[in-house]
Amino acid sequence: MPFLGQDWRSPGWRWVKTADGWKRCEPFSPALEDGNSQLSDISHTVILTDDDDDEEIYRTEDCEFATKKRKKDHCRNNTNSQCFYREKWIYVHKESTRERHGYCTLGEAFNRLDFSSAVQDIRRFNYVVKLLQLIAKSQLTSLSGAAQKNYFNILDKIVRKVLEDQYNPRLIKDLLQDLSSTLCILIRGVGKSVLVGNINIWICRLETILVWQQQLKNLQMNKQVNNGLTLSDLPLHMLNNILYRFSDGWDIITLGQVTPTLYMLSEDRQLWKKLCQYHFAEKQFCRHLILSEKGHIDWKLMYFALQKYYPIKEQYGDTLHFCRHCSILFWKDTGHPCTASDPNTCLMPVSPQHFIDLFKF
Repeated sequence: MPFLGQDWRSPGWRWVKTADGWKRCEPFSPALEDGNSQLSDISHTVILTDDDDDEEIYRTEDCEFATKKRKKDHCRNNTNSQCFYREKWIYVHKESTRERHGYCTLGEAFNRLDFSSAVQDIRRFNYVVKLLQLIAKSQLTSLSGAAQKNYFNILDKIVRKVLEDQYNPRLIKDLLQDLSSTLCILIRGVGKSVLVGNINIWICRLETILVWQQQLKNLQMNKQVNNGLTLSDLPLHMLNNILYRFSDGWDIITLGQVTPTLYMLSEDRQLWKKLCQYHFAEKQFCRHLILSEKGHIDWKLMYFALQKYYPIKEQYGDTLHFCRHCSILFWKDTGHPCTASDPNTCLMPVSPQHFIDLFKF
């Protein structure tokens, strides 16, 4: 199998600091190299205005410092002439080899897989939010300082999106509640737990979370003004079919609050029975049977009771994928440099929990 990266004999990559952090780039273009060579020639020129050797040395060092600064400014001002090598996949390796040194961490994967753009895609939105929630519950202290900054920047984009679009605020409220609870525990136990960064930074982050929670609490849903066909105009069998497509019980309850007709359809016993059968096994039903006053099984209460004891099936419009042949984690639409004869047979969808487990050592 050919190497997918630089081997251990390589001099290393060239890195450039940008507003979004450090980025790896390919060699400069010929035009930029010529400019750099001209700047390098200046460093060998010594301006002599006095016979004093000390002043000569001083001016030489001053000239070299100015030259380095000009080269750095020139590099920053000509970023368009550089080809940045920023792939949307990451090789997951857990040990050092001759070809690869070190191992991949959760924070590194979080920074490299472009979650900041993923939150703008409605197919990936719920997936990213669930992943952030799992990190908030158990992996927050394992993130590096750069990964923490990226984490809260993504969280800020999510909150802004919800405030603007009113998209799935319940999911974000649960995430912020778990994150604030974790931060309160970590801040109280300073010295006992490992928190990367200054304690004052974490207190400011906690205050920001409380502000976000208040903003979401005061969020008012905008009433859609539409003179065309609405959900209430659909026939009953179509409304019923829509409810049967839902995989989350809370979404069914929320939709049932819109109109009396939808409320009647959302209380259907057969609907909740199908939902329980989709998420849970029959053995789990027997352990937590709940009967109504008439002696029938209350499937609605059963669903929420079973949810406390067993995980429900997760559905996402798009997920990360893992190539078993290359050990590479990537978004499916961006692809990766696979060396397998039939790459599609090696792909495996990665749930948010599986993503966390990949980086547990």
